[in-house]
Amino acid sequence: MAEITVKAGQALERILTLELVRVTERAAVSSAGLRGRGDEKAADKAAVDAMRRELNRLPIAGRIVIGEGERDEAPMLFIGEEVGTGKGPAVDIAVDPLEGTTLCAKNMPGSIAVMAMAEGGTLLYAPDVYMEKIAVGPGYPKGTIDIDASPEENIHSLAKAKGVKPSEITALILDRPRHAGLIAAVRGTGAAVQLITDGDVAGVIHTTNPDETGVDIYIGTGGAPEGVLAAAALRCIGGEMYTRLILDTEEKRERAKKMGVADPKKIYTIYDMVRGDCLIAATGVTTGNLLKGVKYEKGVVKTHTVVMRSASGTVRWIEAEHRDLSKFHLG
Repeated sequence: MAEITVKAGQALERILTLELVRVTERAAVSSAGLRGRGDEKAADKAAVDAMRRELNRLPIAGRIVIGEGERDEAPMLFIGEEVGTGKGPAVDIAVDPLEGTTLCAKNMPGSIAVMAMAEGGTLLYAPDVYMEKIAVGPGYPKGTIDIDASPEENIHSLAKAKGVKPSEITALILDRPRHAGLIAAVRGTGAAVQLITDGDVAGVIHTTNPDETGVDIYIGTGGAPEGVLAAAALRCIGGEMYTRLILDTEEKRERAKKMGVADPKKIYTIYDMVRGDCLIAATGVTTGNLLKGVKYEKGVVKTHTVVMRSASGTVRWIEAEHRDLSKFHLG
């Protein structure tokens, strides 16, 4: 297969339009073949293998900064792994080859293949720990949300900024026992709660288009790697997000320190987590509010992808029909 060539200084622009999309498309199609089979690790491995194969074709000197979660003991694109041909610019890469492995395994809505790419040395090198998160989309005054404020205060502040009653606000929250108090507090304001079982990268992205998704705010704790991916999306589209690592053991604090986290109580903004020009692409695996899932037809595979760039604020929605199925290595 012919090698991709890119003019110096135009790597991110070129990858935005085509190559980044190809990476997430391949991962999504590979994992979609295992929808509803009940095997999370097999679906994840299929996505990882496809994503690694396509990343290694790109004209970049890439380094995985955010990789697969070690908690799952899943097949990983591991932190520190070098990808690409090595004949191009140095870039940081954050990946979640299959966000929502359970969703895919159960053929439930909302699983996606997602990755972000940024200038080298500009993505937060986040340890695989939990992270407090709160996020809203664009169009609100700075300071509308506050990670240290109560859920009630944040809901009332957002409702005021939006010019509506709290009862017209919907918060997206991961359905976890640890969030029982949070859920009760949000509902106590009269606001609605939309619960998700997995997929908090997509969950944060949902806040950027509440008219379409019905989601105004994301609140709760989830994985730190997913937080950086979500921040990359908001960096491209706009919005406000605050996060804080949960370093509740000495082992976690030491691990974070080795990864460059000097202040364990630091509150991170979008611009702390993604400091330079970045790109993010996500392809639907199963159909959700954000993206359509992979669709197999006779001789054709259909995919739905969103790709964004921070420098231009461009968001492209790409619906593709693939007829050369050999590129997916489906076997």
